[in-house]
Amino acid sequence: MDTFNQTNSSRNVNTTTALNQNMDKIIGLALIVILFITMVSLGCTMEISKIKNHLTKPKGVAIAVLAQYGIMPLTAFCLAKLFHLGAMESISVLICGCCPGGNISNIFTLALQGDMNLSVVMTMCSTALGLVMMPLLLLVYSLGFPNLVEYVPFIWITLTLILILVPCGIGILINYRVPQYSKIIIQVGLMILLISFVVIAVLAGITGGRKIFTVLSPQLIATAALMPLTGYICGYFLSTLFRMNAPCRRTVSVEIIEALIFIVLFRCHQKLRPSQEIQVYTAVVPTP
Repeated sequence: MDTFNQTNSSRNVNTTTALNQNMDKIIGLALIVILFITMVSLGCTMEISKIKNHLTKPKGVAIAVLAQYGIMPLTAFCLAKLFHLGAMESISVLICGCCPGGNISNIFTLALQGDMNLSVVMTMCSTALGLVMMPLLLLVYSLGFPNLVEYVPFIWITLTLILILVPCGIGILINYRVPQYSKIIIQVGLMILLISFVVIAVLAGITGGRKIFTVLSPQLIATAALMPLTGYICGYFLSTLFRMNAPCRRTVSVEIIEALIFIVLFRCHQKLRPSQEIQVYTAVVPTP
C-alpha cells in the first residue's frame, strides 16, 4: 500500500513539474510576442531627426552608459560586501548590477512622458556594449572567480538587442510613412501590454510565487531595493548636473523597478497641478 502511495505521489510531482515547465515556456514565448508588439508601438513615438540628434550629441547616452557600467556594478559590489552576502548571492547581485538596461525602461519612459527617442537609443547602446562590458566587469569585480563568464546571458542580451532594433525600426517606418496610424498602434500596443502583464503576473505567481519567497533573505531583499534606487538617484543627479531638460532627466534615470512608484506620483501630480513642463515637452529638443 505504501509503495502504491509513493508511486502516485511521484507521478503527481512529475505531472506538476512538467506543467510548471510548460507554463514557463508559454509565458516566455508570450513575453517575446508582447515585447515585439510593444516595441513596435513605442517605435511609432520616435522621430528620425531626434534620433540623429541624440547620436550626434550623445550626452544622454554617455551619462546612461556611465551609470550602467560604472555606478551600477560598483553599487552591487559594495552592497554585497555591506550585507555580507554569500558567494552565490553575491554573484547573483553582481550579475544584475552588470546587466544592461532592458525594454521595461522604454515603457516606463513613455509612462513618465520622457524622451522616447533618447530612451531607445540609450537601451540599444547599453545592450550592444553589454556583450563586451558585462563579462569584463564580472571578471574585474569577481577577482578571478572561475568560470564566471558562463553566467553571462549572451543569448538574452542578443535577443534583447534584436527585440529593440527590429520592432522599433518597423514602428519608426510606420510613423514616417503613415503617421495617421501611429496613435492607434500606440494605444493598442499599450492596452495589450497592460492586459498581458496582469495575466502573466498572475500565472507566474501561481507557478513560482512560493519559490521566490523561500530563496530570498532579508539582506538580499534590501540589496535588491537599494541597488536600483541608487542608480535612479545617480542617473538623475548626473543628468541634472549636465543641464539636461526634465524629460531627458527622467529618461536617463528611469532604469529601475521603483519607477512604478515615481510613475504613480508623477501622474497624480500631473492631475492635481498641471505643469508647464508638459506643454514644453511636445516641442522641446534636448539641450545640446
